[in-house]
Amino acid sequence: MKNILSTLCVFLSTLVAFIFFATLSANAQDSLKVKKQKDSVGIATRFISIGSNGLTVKKVADSNKVEKPFSSRYCILDLGINFLSDNTNYGSTAVANFLHTAPQYQNENLFSMRESKSINVNFYPYMGAYRLVNTKKQKVYISSGVGLQIYNFRFNKPITYKNDAEPYVMMDSVHFSKNKLTVTYLSIPLSFTCKTKLAKDNWLVYGMGVSGGFRISSWTKQISEERGKEKNHDPFNLNPFNACVTGEIGIDGKIRLYGSYQLTPLHKDILDQHPFCIGIRFGGI
Repeated sequence: MKNILSTLCVFLSTLVAFIFFATLSANAQDSLKVKKQKDSVGIATRFISIGSNGLTVKKVADSNKVEKPFSSRYCILDLGINFLSDNTNYGSTAVANFLHTAPQYQNENLFSMRESKSINVNFYPYMGAYRLVNTKKQKVYISSGVGLQIYNFRFNKPITYKNDAEPYVMMDSVHFSKNKLTVTYLSIPLSFTCKTKLAKDNWLVYGMGVSGGFRISSWTKQISEERGKEKNHDPFNLNPFNACVTGEIGIDGKIRLYGSYQLTPLHKDILDQHPFCIGIRFGGI
């Protein structure tokens, strides 16, 4: 009798276990079917597995999920060095009247800079991008946003910008340990960015574009033993608007280099100087 009962218990236990796992398997398959239907609209697949850790629910990324054509980027930062392309005609009477210096200083060397301390900073808190092309090996985006474009010109010579009734630049009589001009623009860029696949997870990024800006601030900062620290916020005959061509190149997610050249002159008239910059970009489309 005991043998029969033991056999019956084993049989019932086996039957219950079989029914339990069969039901579990059926439910899992039904769940998978539902998930697969949902996957067609971009929801990842989940499945149930039984192992040494018991029952677990795992999620598998959907390789067929369609990337949205519109995306956003935040806090893009450029850090670079300023230069000046000077096309001024220093032999003209207007330039001679604008530069209150001895004739031997009336040339482009008057505005020579300490490039290592002439820093360009561009900051874009928000950029929106629309994907125009999306293949396995090529992507193309058009993007725009709003941000700040900041030039810091650190001069070697003791020149001073004056904003009298008639603005001018003079050669000062003191030695400055720091002598710089800072110009800030509210900038709106428009860029085309391309990504070409080089190898697994490595994309070559390159692009170019334009930007337009409105000058929102300009000021000089001078430090000397005789006068201490002086700041002067004025327009200084500077152009209220600017337009630039821009470019970038790098490896996506690893390093990006950028460059820009200002098409419009830095000053409204008289001096024909055009800033250009190169540096490193943190973030990007």
